[in-house]
Amino acid sequence: MGRQPSTRRLTDNECHDLLNCLPQELISRAALCRDEGHGTTVSYSRKVFIPLTQLCRDVCHYCTFAKPPSGLADAYLSPEQVLDIARAGAAMNCKEALFTLGDKPELRYPAARDALNNLGYDTTIEYLCAVAGLVYRETGLLPHLNPGVMTEAEIASLREVSVSMGIMLESTSGKLLKRGGCHFGSPDKNPQVRLATINSAGELGVPFTSGILIGIGETRADRIESLLALRKLHEQHGHLQEIIVQNFKAKPGTLMANATEPDLAELQWSIAVARLIFGAQMSIQAPPNLSAGHTVALVEAGINDWGGVSPLTPDHVNPEAPWPHLDDLSADTAKAGKVLVERLGIYPEYCRSASLHQWLAPTLHKSVLDFTDADGLARTDPWCPGTVDIDLPVQPVAPFYRKNSEIDNIIDRAFVGKDLSQAEVERLFAARGDEVVQITRAADQLRTQVSGETVSYVVTRNINYTNICYFKCRFCAFSKGKTSENLRGKPYNLNLEEIVGRARQAWDRGAVEVCLQGGIHPEYTGQTYLDILQSIKHALPEIHVHAFSPLEIHQGAETLGIPVREFLQRLIDAGLGSLPGTAAEILDDEVRSVICPDKINTAQWFDVINTAHQLNLKTTATIMFGHVDQPANWSRHLLALRDQQQRTGGFTELVPLPFVHMEAPLYRKGGCRRGPTWRECLLMHAVSRLVLHPHIPNIQTSWVKLGASGIKACLDAGANDVGGTLMNETITRAAGAGHGQEMTPQNLERILAESGRPSRQRTTLYKNAPEVQQRVSYRAPVLIPVSRAASAGPD
Repeated sequence: MGRQPSTRRLTDNECHDLLNCLPQELISRAALCRDEGHGTTVSYSRKVFIPLTQLCRDVCHYCTFAKPPSGLADAYLSPEQVLDIARAGAAMNCKEALFTLGDKPELRYPAARDALNNLGYDTTIEYLCAVAGLVYRETGLLPHLNPGVMTEAEIASLREVSVSMGIMLESTSGKLLKRGGCHFGSPDKNPQVRLATINSAGELGVPFTSGILIGIGETRADRIESLLALRKLHEQHGHLQEIIVQNFKAKPGTLMANATEPDLAELQWSIAVARLIFGAQMSIQAPPNLSAGHTVALVEAGINDWGGVSPLTPDHVNPEAPWPHLDDLSADTAKAGKVLVERLGIYPEYCRSASLHQWLAPTLHKSVLDFTDADGLARTDPWCPGTVDIDLPVQPVAPFYRKNSEIDNIIDRAFVGKDLSQAEVERLFAARGDEVVQITRAADQLRTQVSGETVSYVVTRNINYTNICYFKCRFCAFSKGKTSENLRGKPYNLNLEEIVGRARQAWDRGAVEVCLQGGIHPEYTGQTYLDILQSIKHALPEIHVHAFSPLEIHQGAETLGIPVREFLQRLIDAGLGSLPGTAAEILDDEVRSVICPDKINTAQWFDVINTAHQLNLKTTATIMFGHVDQPANWSRHLLALRDQQQRTGGFTELVPLPFVHMEAPLYRKGGCRRGPTWRECLLMHAVSRLVLHPHIPNIQTSWVKLGASGIKACLDAGANDVGGTLMNETITRAAGAGHGQEMTPQNLERILAESGRPSRQRTTLYKNAPEVQQRVSYRAPVLIPVSRAASAGPD
């Protein structure tokens, strides 16, 4: 799916009637329309500009980019020159490589044909295809291509090496092609030819950029006709990412050097009309360097995008107009009440996981997903969950930030325990810039009211009795089956003696709990889980057994041929203390069908949880986020947990689990993002605190996923618990995380003390841990490394 027309589409006649509206009325309507689709953000792409050739067969009367062969040292940039520019851009964190070039110069200049022949190519498009692919392979930058008019075959070849393409329609006015018009002598500026290129791009599923150039001899009515022509094609194919409204700038040395430039009012009128014609969802762009000092006015007129801005290369098409410094652009955007966000050369709607196969060549999928966050915008730092050698990103605070009243209203409702709607939760997850600070501070204040300053943790041991599993969860690097031998670790299956021995060792080191989970071994039945539980409780009657995910409960009941309720009651009778709310991942079947299609579905997960709560068996709740999911999925997940808690009250806590990507099969195959961004991690903890208040009082943060610095930050964003000491953490470690397998009480309390936070050891159900076990935990010996030798399994 590409961009869809706004719900209130203006008819063609209504679009023409915009000529009769007062300018300020248009601007006000356009701003409201823009806010409906894009909220408080204005985007840009961090790019490097590569002018592959400035030769062109056209002679546009306003252009200084195109030059004759005598005005150039070389007809084309060499591959080495292209790579030098691209590498410099990559070093400055650019993500887009914008290739701009003249139209088919080989059809006009022998020098172009000779140069192409020396390079080994017949056409400029062939050479562009080669160097765009080279840049992608060598630097990782994502090419956006502006080669002018193209055939369907040329578009198809360039689609394999680019994330997007573009051609400015400029105008449908035929008079511009006549003698005295700015396009006289420029065959590639024929509007029907350009519209044919745009149409072919749509038919081939290419994310595409187009727009109008105002002030070149056209009328306002002509602009409306041009925009309607673009809208018609977009409604057929859904492929137009953005509509650029560019103002003509007179340049010395051109035939239009003395032409009158459109003033700010004319530009605002054109932007507003473009917004109203295309509706709320379309991105409307105006280049900031062509309207220096007027950025606020452009935002007021309805834009939501600044286009590509380079920290390295000039605007070769408008060299007299330097790019604004990004810090200045951010400040100016904030003055307009908006937050500047970075995007890729391909817009969010086209680069989300579900859209990739429609809009991108397969070879580009992994790179695009690596660069994107859950909204499809650009990741702006290298951090990801599980990394140990990268500092946490610093959340920037915009200098002219205006506190967002919409967010304040949602926060106020959350504080008094009102049920937030899905739209409100999604708005919180959409926070950017200072909005994130606004939300995390509110969540921290609410945490203080609910839980005080003391941070809790539990001394526990994870015992994962087998990593052999016949389910095929695509995110899991822990389970081992026929298709996962190449992943980290070897298959193992612990026998009862080993399981009990580990539990005994945990008790002797001060644990009050053992947490038991594992893969779904093909030979396991419900009796296997009963045998494990009975063996531990026989040896250690006082230890709390927190065990068996809803998936294991569902499978165990099924193998015994009994209802879930009966199986749970048998486990309770055997000593089960509580149930981990894992196997939840994302409780939205839209996501589960991708990441765990053969696993229990959302309704089945809640059936197990609901039954457990009815039997007075407490459970935790989890959310694993940052793969193919989006904020809408997170919102539905949290609201489903809230609704369940309102019915049964059985959840003790929510545990946000940031996806660790490194060894995950889905990631290795290029099918998902590389975990959540740091902003998303903070928001997940903070938004969960607000959404689940007052129903779920405890929000946990994971040192295994986030490390010491990460849990400190999340404790200031709504979390009040840091989980368990674990002793043997294997699942996240198998996925590639590097934060270790155990966090001793001493180290955990030292980390918390550094943050000025007191701590307490707790039980699974949040009571104070017995003093005897606490004393034991502080003098526990070094943990003996465990053996994972394969065994006959529980018997």
